[in-house]
Formats: sequence, C-alpha cells, structure tokens
Amino acid sequence: MAAKASRTPLSRERVLAAAVALVDANGIGALTMRRLAADLGIEAMSLYHHLPAKEALLDGVVETVLAEIDATTAHLPTNGDWRERLRRQFLAARQAMLRHPWMPGLLSTRRAIPPRVFAYYEGILGTMIDAGFSYRLAHRALHAFGSMPLGFVQEIFSPGAADGGPEDGVSEAELAALAERMPHLAAMTAAEMHDSADPTLGWCDSQVEFEFTLDLLLDGLERLRRTAGAQG
Repeated sequence: MAAKASRTPLSRERVLAAAVALVDANGIGALTMRRLAADLGIEAMSLYHHLPAKEALLDGVVETVLAEIDATTAHLPTNGDWRERLRRQFLAARQAMLRHPWMPGLLSTRRAIPPRVFAYYEGILGTMIDAGFSYRLAHRALHAFGSMPLGFVQEIFSPGAADGGPEDGVSEAELAALAERMPHLAAMTAAEMHDSADPTLGWCDSQVEFEFTLDLLLDGLERLRRTAGAQG
C-alpha cells in the first residue's frame, strides 16, 4: 500500500489533503510530520520540501479548509442582495466547521493569521463595499459578525467539555443547585442544552441559533446601510 502511494507525485496540495483527513479521523493531536509521512507512504524528510515546519503544516491545514468554503461559494452571484450572499457564505463556512469540528480550536492557536484568512475577509469586505457600505460601517459589521464568517461563534457559557455533549458536563443535581442561586440562568441552560446528536460546535450553538443571530445582524446592518445612504 505504501509503495503504491509513494509512486503518486507528492505535492503540497496532496500533503495537506492527507493532513486534513488524518485530523478528521484522529484529532488535531495526532497530526505530526512522522504520522503524516507514514499515511502518505513516504519518509518524513520528504514533507519538508513542501512544508518547512509543523507551524507551516498547521497554517496549510487552515488554508485547505478555507479553500473548501471558497469552492462551495464560488458560484454565488456577485449581484443581488448582499445579505443573501453573505448568509449563504457564512452557512457554507458553518458546514465546513461541522465537517472539521477541530478547526475553530486550531484557528485560535495560530501565531499569525494565514494569508488565506485575509483573502477570505477581503471578499466579505468587497461584498459589503459593493453594496454601498462605508468602510466605517463595514468595519463595525466585521466586529459584530465576530467569528460567524468562519462558521462558528464563541460561547459565553460552556458547561460541557469541548469534545463531549453538555449532558456530560452538567448533572441534574448541578442544575438544581444552580437554580437556587441563579434561576434564570438555570432555566435557560436546562431549556437550551442540545442533545449530543445535534449538529453543534458548542453547547448551545445549534443551526437554528446560528441562523437567528446571522439574520438579526444582516437585517440590522441593512437598516444602518440605508440610513447612512439616505444621510448622504
């Protein structure tokens, strides 16, 4: 099997595709140069011709997942409602994060922002500017979006472990104790915790909640854009 793999020309794209597949199957902690080389059927030193260090490999993995989003949204029309374009783009990003749930954590560890992340946001900014946003309003919109363009949101409350369901982190006894001291938080937690089978990137980050927040922001920004345009 390894000998057959080694006859396939090695490229940066092939290395990174194998790296993403490895992490999908085994988690980000399993990604090492030695393990990746073994999966490719090559010597570890061969990888350094394409990716000079582990950090370059991790940056490349980020860029590979962003390329998935770009490929999914490349067909979106550039004219029409800016809200619909960004909505579809952000939801495509969310699907990529659900396919690769380790990605949000990896993004937070990057020492420098990979160039493709800048290019990704350049496209988002271009969509807003073409729709009539000022740079000031577009800047504020990016702050309001937070990490939503990348398909996930930062959780304020996270009672469960990152790799387990919320039911693994909060027992009925703990909820009862919480209810005595903070009844509103306890009631919200009990009502909003999702079953572990739900497609989620956090204890309460379900698809419905993601889309609710996204639509709220898009509609509010459209009102601001119209107001600013009317004021000249």
